[in-house]
Amino acid sequence: MTAHTPPPLPALPGRPCSIAAALSVVGEKWALLAVRELFYGNHRFERLAENTGAPRDRLTARLRALEEAGVVERRLYQERPPRYEYHLTEAGRDLAPLTQALLAWGDRWLLPEPPVTLRHAPAGRPEHPLDAAWICRTCGEPAGRHDVGLRINTPGWDRQGPTG
Repeated sequence: MTAHTPPPLPALPGRPCSIAAALSVVGEKWALLAVRELFYGNHRFERLAENTGAPRDRLTARLRALEEAGVVERRLYQERPPRYEYHLTEAGRDLAPLTQALLAWGDRWLLPEPPVTLRHAPAGRPEHPLDAAWICRTCGEPAGRHDVGLRINTPGWDRQGPTG
C-alpha cells in the first residue's frame, strides 16, 4: 500500500467510519456508474453520459468531484477545442473489488440474468468466469464472514456506539 495524503473530507455525522468517508466520495449512483464505465474502458464524456444514463450536468459534477478526490484524472486528447478523457487513478483502480462485489450482489439478488460476466485470464491458462474470494494478504487464507472480527480504534466508541 502506498503512503498518500487523503483529500480533505467534510465532517461526517455519526460513527467515525471509513465506509462513511468512502461513500462521501463514491456513494452516489452516477459516481459509481462513471467508475464502472472507466473500468470497462470508456473514457470520453459522451460515452460515459450515454452508458450511465446520467444527466450531463450531474455527470459533470460527479466527474469533477471524483477528480478532486483523486479517483479520476482528466487527460487532454484534443487541443482545439480542448477535449479530455477520464482515467482512473490508483485510488480509482482500487475500487475494483467494490464494483465487483456490487455486480455479484446485483446478479445474485436483483436480476434474473447477469448483463455482464467478469472473466479471469491468468497468463498461460484458459480464461474463465471470475469467482473472486476474500483472501487475507497476511496469511493467504480465505476469510469468510465468520472469520472476521472488529476492533474499534476510535476513542469514545464501541460496537454499540458512543461510550461517553
